[in-house]
Amino acid sequence: MNYLKATPIQEMAIPKILEGRDLIASAQTGTGKTAAYLIPLLDKISHTDHDHTSTLILVPTRELAKQIDEQVEGFGYFVQANSIAIYGGGKGDDWDKQRKALETGADIIIATPGRLIAHMQLGYVKFDKIDYLVLDEADKMLDMGFSDDIMNIVEKIPVKRQTLLFSATMPNKIREFSKKLLTDPEEIRLAVSKPAAGIDQQFYLSYDNQKLPLLAHLIKNSTKPVLSMVLFTSRKSEVNGIVRALSKLGYEARGISSDLEQDDREVVLRDFKNKAFPILVATDVLSRGIDIDNLTHVVNYDIPRDAEDYVHRIGRTARAATTGTAITFISDQDQNRIINIEKLIEREVVKQALTEELGMGKSPEFDPKRFSGLRGKGPRGTGGSGAGRGGRDGGRHSDGQRRNGNAPTGERREGQNDRRHDRSGDAGRRPRPVEGALPIAEVPVNMNGGVDLAPVAQAQPANPDVQSADKSRRRKKRRRGPNGEGRETDQSQTNAPTPVIE
Repeated sequence: MNYLKATPIQEMAIPKILEGRDLIASAQTGTGKTAAYLIPLLDKISHTDHDHTSTLILVPTRELAKQIDEQVEGFGYFVQANSIAIYGGGKGDDWDKQRKALETGADIIIATPGRLIAHMQLGYVKFDKIDYLVLDEADKMLDMGFSDDIMNIVEKIPVKRQTLLFSATMPNKIREFSKKLLTDPEEIRLAVSKPAAGIDQQFYLSYDNQKLPLLAHLIKNSTKPVLSMVLFTSRKSEVNGIVRALSKLGYEARGISSDLEQDDREVVLRDFKNKAFPILVATDVLSRGIDIDNLTHVVNYDIPRDAEDYVHRIGRTARAATTGTAITFISDQDQNRIINIEKLIEREVVKQALTEELGMGKSPEFDPKRFSGLRGKGPRGTGGSGAGRGGRDGGRHSDGQRRNGNAPTGERREGQNDRRHDRSGDAGRRPRPVEGALPIAEVPVNMNGGVDLAPVAQAQPANPDVQSADKSRRRKKRRRGPNGEGRETDQSQTNAPTPVIE
């Protein structure tokens, strides 16, 4: 399996796990955390005659569950250990396959919490002899709202067990959560390493409606050919629109998010790894734990909520002493996040403004203090570019269970948490149209397959206040009649003052 030398997290974790100690470990994605716990646990399983399921591994996403299942198959080939991956989002017959596998039993079960809870509620899952509990990507599971599900699962397994918690970050909520699960744990904390020196980090100031034409320009003029690019967006509602727009521009692209059926997601991911197409548009479902290496380009279509997630995203390129390009678009409402990123990576990255010279109109000015309070307050000035996207959708996000009606408990939880996962960045925010902006799917394309920038540059923002006042005046005129009869009656019936056009 090409394991020639242990990584730092493996050197520090494996001896402690073999000693039987509880462990809380923090190390960024791509450092070998999965092998750090699988290798010692498989060694223990091989030296013990288990006649029951001994190990339960909880993970946030289906992709990570499948990936760990494949790694167990590779690592456990010579120790006769087997595993089952339990996750939602598949077809109807997947449930029956998972049920039969759980009834038959396996040495290791890898599961997403929501789907596992659904199986446990039907009474055929027996975890009364679990010896080892692993929580992988624990911070992401808490972000997705799995904490209650995890505690419900823990109540059904023995108190006397070895518990291992692995996380890419170590916020206070993880420390508090770990106190409920671990007993006198050892702690390993490896600082988030700075991005590899081979990554060319490029920051570009742009409004939302300028991002696609600017990206097309950057791809066309890239000094390094775009052989494999992942474009990350925090809004899954944008995935299909970006894919269509890139296709119109002549670039072969496909998208992946929780809206896709599980089988379709697997096909897209497999084809991308096999270089069947060059550009993958994805939500943060791919930013953690998924094994995609050797990317030539990573694009942050919008900036992740946490600075450490920025490092995880761009860390997909320039691995193993190679080089890569990381492109990040900075709109006005995201500027305060750039400050946090630069503090983490301990360097200032040049913010480039190219839109005006390319005929796309002016770009935002970089002024984090001015825009630090813009998020959630709606567009400001021209080209507000979606500030305030989170307000309305935040309510929908928190009301996820009510929107799912009477779906089975496990299915509802899994679907709800998948949606949370794919919206990490700003939970549940949807793009609000910019006044005068072109829809993503309608970025104009000229006859030569390039971007027609003129309509983008000429788009003029409308004045919503004037439009609202005009509509109100027309309504009142219709009520009053052509000569203004009924003016006093109308005003007495309406409490709102007549709008004034300034």
